[in-house]
Amino acid sequence: MVPRTSAWHHIFMKTRVIKLNPNVPEQNLIDEAAVVLKNGGLVVFPTETVYGIAANSLKPETIDRLYAIKQRPKDKPFSVHIADFASLKDLGITLSSDAERVAKRFWPGPLTIVAFNNKGEKIGLRMPDNRIAYLLIKKAGVPVVAPSANLSGAKPPVSAEEALQGMDGLVDMVLDGGRVRIGIESTVMDVTGKPFKILRQGAIPQKEALTDYNILFVCTGNSCRSVMAKGLMEKFVKEAGLSDRVHIDSAGTSTFAGIGPAPNTVSVMKDEAVDVSDHTGKNINKDILKRSDIIFVMEKYHRDVIIGLMPEIKDKVRLLREGFDIPDPIGRPLEEYRNVLGIIKEEIEDIFLKIFKEEKSR
Repeated sequence: MVPRTSAWHHIFMKTRVIKLNPNVPEQNLIDEAAVVLKNGGLVVFPTETVYGIAANSLKPETIDRLYAIKQRPKDKPFSVHIADFASLKDLGITLSSDAERVAKRFWPGPLTIVAFNNKGEKIGLRMPDNRIAYLLIKKAGVPVVAPSANLSGAKPPVSAEEALQGMDGLVDMVLDGGRVRIGIESTVMDVTGKPFKILRQGAIPQKEALTDYNILFVCTGNSCRSVMAKGLMEKFVKEAGLSDRVHIDSAGTSTFAGIGPAPNTVSVMKDEAVDVSDHTGKNINKDILKRSDIIFVMEKYHRDVIIGLMPEIKDKVRLLREGFDIPDPIGRPLEEYRNVLGIIKEEIEDIFLKIFKEEKSR
């Protein structure tokens, strides 16, 4: 524990706990917390990964207090949390085109990027995907550092109750936004040199974080068409030696999580020397859609569903067969699966050649 001496007068203050609606946070309460933060107070708040302790980095005495609470060496800086991309300019940071592509793929989300500022200093940057976090940082209007809200050696908290176990009496305020969505700390990636390096494994798998392309195939049930497309693309990518540069996934607009591939899908893919028997189905969600650089759908209906869920990504969504729906073979004879596979294979070959051409030019 941090020594409770008169040097840390804040420690004797009672920590105020404010419960917020995580989806529609009460603005007046956010405003109160932002004033505390701006004036040098410490505010525990939720992100999508774990709860953090927000501090105004322009207040040296506040940062000293945070180092003492965290029992952290002074040569280990805290990451800056930002609300939007415009904040990068305010911090004197210009990302390379590759680093910006990675940031746009995962932000807001569970990725911390380590980049150079205009003074040549390395700085950690994070844009949390949590409404309370966004509003607090935006309203405070100051550079906010925010390590996880736990004492040294303790597990990062995933709820306000867990945060209070270590922080009660040490911080000014706790914003209770319920249990966090992910519960694993952010992945930390250094983008100051090439290739980029993962400094800490976290919520985003290393393979997904470091790839140059994230391709998603979407059908309805994620047991036939999108499974075929993913399997074929993975085969071409592997044969070209690009497996570490291209991440391929598939999902459905309305499937049962964990569903296996249709038996006929497994059968026709075996003819292509591709084993998809261990596939487990999943539904589309905002995380998987945001992280995809390009999303191929089998029908116009799938595109409509995705754009209805995330209108801002409409430019990333396209029909696998431009201008045509690829028929759903589910429940149909094996021959129908072969016909559908033939259509998909023709399109996948064209897509792969375009990617390979771009990759060769790098």
